[in-house]
Amino acid sequence: MRSGIDILVGTPGRIKDHLQSGKLDLTKVKHVVLDEVDQMLDMGFAEQVEDILRVAYKKDSEDNPQTLLFSATCPHWVYDVARKYMKSRYEQIDLIGKRTQKAATTVEHLAIECHWSQRAAVIGDVIQVYSGSHGRTIVFCETKKEANELALNASIKQDCQSLHGDIPQKQREITLKGFRNGTFKVLVATNVAARGLDIPEVDLVVQSSPPK
Repeated sequence: MRSGIDILVGTPGRIKDHLQSGKLDLTKVKHVVLDEVDQMLDMGFAEQVEDILRVAYKKDSEDNPQTLLFSATCPHWVYDVARKYMKSRYEQIDLIGKRTQKAATTVEHLAIECHWSQRAAVIGDVIQVYSGSHGRTIVFCETKKEANELALNASIKQDCQSLHGDIPQKQREITLKGFRNGTFKVLVATNVAARGLDIPEVDLVVQSSPPK
């Protein structure tokens, strides 16, 4: 950064640290990109993001940076926040349109009703039928405790590992590498694995309970 860079990619907290210590100058920034903007502005980062952007933006100035916001989901409040940083003639590019959801036509969706006490056994059967011994499966759980318990449950016959926020980043990377390489076939995860992962050749995705 001392020598000068073209692109800086960072988390809000770390960028703010460098701004406050005088190691980073954003006055000449030409482009600002907020990725996963709904998460960034909803998970307690909003204040940090605003502190950072305040340095680069001047009220009603035509010279403000070009601003790009990306997100898989855009609640209405995101647009309210967006107006603060975007010019009044900003463009909205929507890949879904009026439909509330859009899924690949090659994906089949099934819902299975069962008592919570039978859930592990049913998930084990579903994996066996739809993914088999060689396919890859991701199972999403709501809590870290549920993910740990399900990963150790004897109902899942394939090799299985869990992924959640309590697992150190280095171990998470090792786990994801093993899943990509086929070292184990079933990944049981919380929503820490819901965004930003590119894992090809997944045969089955299971929601262990309906998302709230």
